[in-house]
Amino acid sequence: MKDLSKESVTWAEVGEDSSGQRIDNFLCKYLKGVPKSHLYRILRSGEVRVNKKRIDQTYRLQLGDQVRIPPVRVAEQPERDYVPAAEFPVLYEDDALLVIDKPAGVAVHGGSGVSFGVIEQLRQARPQAKFLELVHRLDRETSGVLLLAKKRSALVAMHEIMREGNSDKRYLTLVLGQWKNARQHVKLPLYKFDTPQGEKRVMVREDGQASHTVFTLQKSWSAFSLLEAQLKTGRTHQIRVHLSHLGFPIAGDDKYGNFPRNKELARQGLKRMFLHAHSIAFRHPLTGEPLNFMAPLPKELQKFVDKLDAEAG
Repeated sequence: MKDLSKESVTWAEVGEDSSGQRIDNFLCKYLKGVPKSHLYRILRSGEVRVNKKRIDQTYRLQLGDQVRIPPVRVAEQPERDYVPAAEFPVLYEDDALLVIDKPAGVAVHGGSGVSFGVIEQLRQARPQAKFLELVHRLDRETSGVLLLAKKRSALVAMHEIMREGNSDKRYLTLVLGQWKNARQHVKLPLYKFDTPQGEKRVMVREDGQASHTVFTLQKSWSAFSLLEAQLKTGRTHQIRVHLSHLGFPIAGDDKYGNFPRNKELARQGLKRMFLHAHSIAFRHPLTGEPLNFMAPLPKELQKFVDKLDAEAG
């Protein structure tokens, strides 16, 4: 065990990066390695104080608050896995937001067998950044527009924008089969579960969460259709499961797709899932300015579309 506190009370002043954060979440970050049960115990006992007053775990910190942190002993942290610093193509950046074009094959964060992702690599590349958090997520094999917040106020406001449905997220996807309708609303409830192997999966089920996707046909060939998918809700694997359930699995989808066809497609040059977050529009969380960001189709996906066009003559 090591003593984090030098055997004395620590006082921490709340900066902009922690303003608006709940005290329990602040302590989790500040006292890494301390069990949560112990954090809640010192909160309940009044050992943690803000501006010399007792507070409960739901208290939200304000800029300039003085937080009293009692001496606590924490377990020695194990050696952390090496995280290589990396930058990604930047679509937009100001003092509140960072918008990047995420490549396929890179997780947005570590966990579930992945030791690091986009967020950890960016933090390594930007040691001077006081605050950097994901606004939303993309599946590992999905490429495209990814938003990060550089201020807590921007993160909270962006979450509100997305929760209220005031953002417009659109994806491009290639599906197997000939899609019939020019525009189609799909409202199918999605239920999350774990496989016996511990993998997270989603299926259409009556007791699932309400989910809504709008599909617009962009182009079709004899055996494929290119669709734009507009998310009205943001459920896990929403586009993939909606399409698979309707009998139009995404080309290259290794979870919900047509596995024999995926092998054929890999031989023909499509070695990844054809799902790309191509645009997002919303009002700036701090200034209200209308913003719209677009990421072009990655070369490997555009090349496959061009191949379909060439074969169709």
